[in-house]
Amino acid sequence: MSYLERINPVELARPSGFSHAVAGEGKIVFLAGQTAMDAEGRIVGGGVVAQLEQALGNLLTALRAAGGEPHQLASLTIFIVDVPDYRAHAREIGAVWRRLIGTDYPAMAGIGISRLWDEDALVEVQGFAVV
Repeated sequence: MSYLERINPVELARPSGFSHAVAGEGKIVFLAGQTAMDAEGRIVGGGVVAQLEQALGNLLTALRAAGGEPHQLASLTIFIVDVPDYRAHAREIGAVWRRLIGTDYPAMAGIGISRLWDEDALVEVQGFAVV
């Protein structure tokens, strides 16, 4: 059985959509970067919201195959090709996040990059969980 503690010190700005730190006990599952790739190896989704939904779904499929659940995510990094576009869709992205993962936020980082391995990919999500 895993145990995760979300840590948000009052000395730091109040987090919105992430935790400053997460401590846990259990088996660590490292999750490879996932894009909006379907089972046939094609990037799907017309925009950043649809692509993030597919990428998170892929990450959660891998997590569940390892015996984990969304609330056991300890850390995620989101690589973003177009940060202004991602920010412009923050509300929609938040709704997708809450539907797929809930509000037990992992420690997170969003990193703007020039491109991903798959040229049509707009986002890639990688992380680890404690299960």
